[in-house]
Amino acid sequence: MSWSVTEKTATRIDRKFADLKALGRSAFVVCITAGDPDYETSREILFGMPEAGADIIELGMPFSDPMADGPAIQAASVRALGAGQTLKKTLDLVAEFRKTNDTTPIVLMGYYNPIFIYGVESFLSDAKTAGVDGMIVVDVPPEADDELCLPAMQHGISFIRLATPTTDDRRLPNVIRNTSGFVYYVSITGITGSAAPEVSEVHGQVARIKGASNLPVVVGFGIKSPEQVNDIAAGADGVVVGSALVTEIAQTLDSNGQATGNTVPSVLNLVKTLSAPLKTGQSKLVNLRHSA
Repeated sequence: MSWSVTEKTATRIDRKFADLKALGRSAFVVCITAGDPDYETSREILFGMPEAGADIIELGMPFSDPMADGPAIQAASVRALGAGQTLKKTLDLVAEFRKTNDTTPIVLMGYYNPIFIYGVESFLSDAKTAGVDGMIVVDVPPEADDELCLPAMQHGISFIRLATPTTDDRRLPNVIRNTSGFVYYVSITGITGSAAPEVSEVHGQVARIKGASNLPVVVGFGIKSPEQVNDIAAGADGVVVGSALVTEIAQTLDSNGQATGNTVPSVLNLVKTLSAPLKTGQSKLVNLRHSA
């Protein structure tokens, strides 16, 4: 199936993928944790991401028990929470970003517990007002769509589902039924940052998902190098990098875990390096795929 968008109903996410499709390339999607290592540094990183090469930004909502995340993102949550980050401050961060950028999609990623405590209706209303475009909430299954997915969509916020290597053909229709924005394919089994994806297998799985959905499919987990970005992009509508970025943040902190003068430029430089294959047209396979 092919996906398209009409201007009348287009969201920022829809428009971004349509624009990139016209350019013949995949999206470079970044994932960082809001408030890591502190609010102001996180704000500087967020604001610099689009110019550095990010097409879509996933902003992690810090949580004390991030069960699907590996050590790097778990540590980022600990740093952010320790610095006083809250869900309200995460929405404030998005609202600040929207004052200067009204085109780059922002997707909140995390777990249901903080949203439940905040109050679902209040959270969705505040998120929409702040300028949030989509949500990935990994511990709310399709069987509980009434809990968060459908209310989010009623507020005009895309609810993005994860498909994994273990999502078989019987399960896939349930996963994508109420999904909007894009489908996020988890390229490996296990936690974030734990292994490298096998490219040909990923491409086959993406093709299978695209046969069942008219949404763009992005691929994440285990992608850490420009070569991997280039290879995965040849068969996907987007590539997500997360653990590599939060690891870069951690490596620039001082002995007390505080940001240094290196933190922001190092992270933004890594984004520029990793997105380069997509920005410079090096990925000829991407061009061929989109023009097919």
